[in-house]
Amino acid sequence: MNAPENLLTDDHLRAQVKLLGTLLGQVVLQFAGEEVFEAVETLRRGFAELQQQEDQQRRTELMAMIDAMPASKVELVVRAFSGYFMLVNVAEESFAHRNRRRLLSHGRALWEGSFDRTLADLKAQGISVSTLQGMLNRLHFAPVFTAHPTEARRRAVMESMRRIFLICDQMYGPTLGVNDQRELEAQLAAEIQVMWRTDELRSAKLEVRDEVRNGLYYVRESLFEAVPKAYQYFEKAIRKHYGVDADGVGVVAVPSFIRFGSWIGGDRDGNPFVTADVTEWTVHTQMQAALDEYRARVLELRQTLTHSSDWCMPSAPFLERLAEYEDAFGEQVFRGTAVQIYSREPYRRMAAMMLARLDSNLSYVHQCLADVPSFIPHLAYENAAAFLDDLYLLRDSLISHGDRIVAMQGLQALIRLVESFGFHLLQLDIRQESTVHTRTVAAVLRQIDADFDYLEASEPERLQRLAAWIGHIDPIGINDAVLDDEAREAVAVFRRMAKLQAEVGDEVFGAYVISMTHSASHVMEVMLLARLVGLCGHNGGNWFCRIQVAPLFETVDDLQRSQAILDQLLSNKVYRSLIAADGNRQEVMLGYSDSCKDGGILASNWNLYQAQLSIIALTQRYDVACRLFHGRGGTVGRGGGPTYEAILSQPPGTVDGEIKFTEQGEMLYYKYSNPETANYEIGMGVTGLLKASATALAHCEVHYPQAYLDWMRDIAAAGETAYRALIGTPGFIDYFYESTPVTEIGLLNIGSRPSHRKKADRSLSSIRAIPWVFGWAQSRHTLPAWYGIGSALQGFADNQPDGLAHLQAMYREWPFFRGLLSNVQMALTKADMEIAEEYARLCDHPNTMAIYRTIADEFALTVAGVKQVAQIENLLEDNQTLARSISRRRPYIDPINHIQVRMLKRYRTDSVWESEQDSWLTPLKRSINAIAAGMRNTG
Repeated sequence: MNAPENLLTDDHLRAQVKLLGTLLGQVVLQFAGEEVFEAVETLRRGFAELQQQEDQQRRTELMAMIDAMPASKVELVVRAFSGYFMLVNVAEESFAHRNRRRLLSHGRALWEGSFDRTLADLKAQGISVSTLQGMLNRLHFAPVFTAHPTEARRRAVMESMRRIFLICDQMYGPTLGVNDQRELEAQLAAEIQVMWRTDELRSAKLEVRDEVRNGLYYVRESLFEAVPKAYQYFEKAIRKHYGVDADGVGVVAVPSFIRFGSWIGGDRDGNPFVTADVTEWTVHTQMQAALDEYRARVLELRQTLTHSSDWCMPSAPFLERLAEYEDAFGEQVFRGTAVQIYSREPYRRMAAMMLARLDSNLSYVHQCLADVPSFIPHLAYENAAAFLDDLYLLRDSLISHGDRIVAMQGLQALIRLVESFGFHLLQLDIRQESTVHTRTVAAVLRQIDADFDYLEASEPERLQRLAAWIGHIDPIGINDAVLDDEAREAVAVFRRMAKLQAEVGDEVFGAYVISMTHSASHVMEVMLLARLVGLCGHNGGNWFCRIQVAPLFETVDDLQRSQAILDQLLSNKVYRSLIAADGNRQEVMLGYSDSCKDGGILASNWNLYQAQLSIIALTQRYDVACRLFHGRGGTVGRGGGPTYEAILSQPPGTVDGEIKFTEQGEMLYYKYSNPETANYEIGMGVTGLLKASATALAHCEVHYPQAYLDWMRDIAAAGETAYRALIGTPGFIDYFYESTPVTEIGLLNIGSRPSHRKKADRSLSSIRAIPWVFGWAQSRHTLPAWYGIGSALQGFADNQPDGLAHLQAMYREWPFFRGLLSNVQMALTKADMEIAEEYARLCDHPNTMAIYRTIADEFALTVAGVKQVAQIENLLEDNQTLARSISRRRPYIDPINHIQVRMLKRYRTDSVWESEQDSWLTPLKRSINAIAAGMRNTG
């Protein structure tokens, strides 16, 4: 069998999709009836034919059929389409995983971004063992989970999809017989039947605690398996390409540098439900999940490390620790008849001690969650480091008597988990909006500095007074009771952070993120609030700081001012001293979503690029390490796109071994719901980080021609002009609210956070970036991801000598520009201007059709421009897998869009009884879910 035949082809995938579709069709026929089944088939076939060739009469017939359907039938039809999308997504994921497995098992060249290919490339570039070790020692890879106000998936549905994924995976087995195939098909039919019977909509609105549990689902079901495996693959590639020592150990050691974080339960910006109490509950719930996993794995060690002291000699340090534990805890752990248990099995005896200690930690956490007075028992581990120390002793002892191969199995996987997750599990970032801190600090200063009017003071006066109070050595007492509700809650968050750090360790929290950072005082305000509770300050001898503050620059103006703001901060002696006391590191967060909503895709991307370069140059000038935190969303309009390409397209020198980025909404599901895919995604992100860092860490410099930067500046300016002209058009905001289901999205029970900053406010500033992108995606405009690009490219090509040739050269040679236009192709392919026109007709503003024509003309211009620059005949020509995936969905998404338009019309009309109006709400909600699943993007 030759190598190419080892891989599955698109024919295999199509066959599996057909099987899943057939099984779903049988379920629909059985439980929804023949009439619904026929309607689904007619719409699917009809719109597939229209995609191939337009037929106005056929289109009219299909529209009439949709118009005639009652709400109850529409709901069933939409559910059938939605079920298909979920199954196709699973089939595609299973297919990709199985092909990666085949590449590995047949020893073929692996994919771009695999550990194997990346290490081979680094070796070929001449990266030495010592240089590579230096690179790895500086790595920090930190995906951060965020709650998503438009992510609609229930855990019951996710668990159902996981079961279907595993069956699909088995069906690709090379030794599968006919009877095995039939058995698996029967299991699949049963699961699809359960899926149909399971309601994908939530019956009640999500609370923050539900969102926390949803986030933990991915950790429990996926990351606990995927993270140790990622390290394992990394080490394997290093051994292969860089060699091993006499003991068979890789000559380059891989430290544990993967750190997952979370905003869920910590992000209170615009979400009044995230209180100090909720944050504390989140920390303890995460601890419980970590300790439960560690306990299960130590229990497994107790079952498997059955070495007898007659047949091996544990190391002296191990025996010493075991003796210490026997003296301190032996009687507590081994009572009565159990005194002699494992007396000749030292590792099992030690595992039993460790289990008892973890149980004490768990007991404490359970008391905290039950809100009863609690104290940490003597038996409990003081922290994760103490637990790790025992695990290291166990590993080193096994290695000392020749059992390295045993130590490198389950024990090493557990060590990797504890090194990566500690007892805190996910580092919790806290986020709040800057004006909340300003008002809180003003209230605090009214108590401790009554003569100073903070709100009326200038920026230099504010900075001077804040610095003085932060450096104040004596205790600062404030009376929380006289503060208003907002200020009291803001101070309570800092008090709770101090309490939890003392209890769990400093690593429990990641960064304190300040959204809408417009000035240096916004950062110093947070430092003052931290000073009040003892998280930073001067103790009379030295400065100390146990809080990492990250300003978030998210509008185009903020990005342009970011360097000046940071310059003011780092030149402030007090702030500089606090940074020095906290590892001499500044974290800076960059917002992709708001800058795109504010100035359009080109201005957003270019200003982010420029901001990164200027921020890194500034922090280097102050000799401060800088970690950039990328606030990326799932969609292109919110900075989305493949992580590997995104990291490689960052400006040269800005990825210096460290990257932190948000993982949002549906991206959590698509990347982390299955450990097989999670392992692949982690690997792609880590290798992207490694390759992007290789130039900086190996002291090589990459420079792109200055002309590219100058031209991009002009292109971005032209794109911003076009975008701002559109959003400034009279009636545009009405067009958005009425030609998209954004108002109805707010009725879905899918997030604890309101979709608007202010209630009943129809303005661009009021709508949050996520529903902004989600609304345009639902109505098939996908406008935030591409608007302005066509005008900008055409203007440059027309006005610049050899303009098109220059653009083509930029696309070939500059990863940033290529990445931008590659991502845009996906959004353009998902858009459909004919369907968008149907949504436009829902808007009754007199300027509606003029706005629509402006959008449609720019769309045509953008498609043509991107094709010319990329020198392709069809969009996504160089990504056939994605092109086929979108094409596979079109005959199913298009009818749902047409159905949704008619439901929106009926739901919004005032000319029918309220009960009839309400009958359209549930199928309308289902259509929003279905389109999101079909497009694989929400916001």
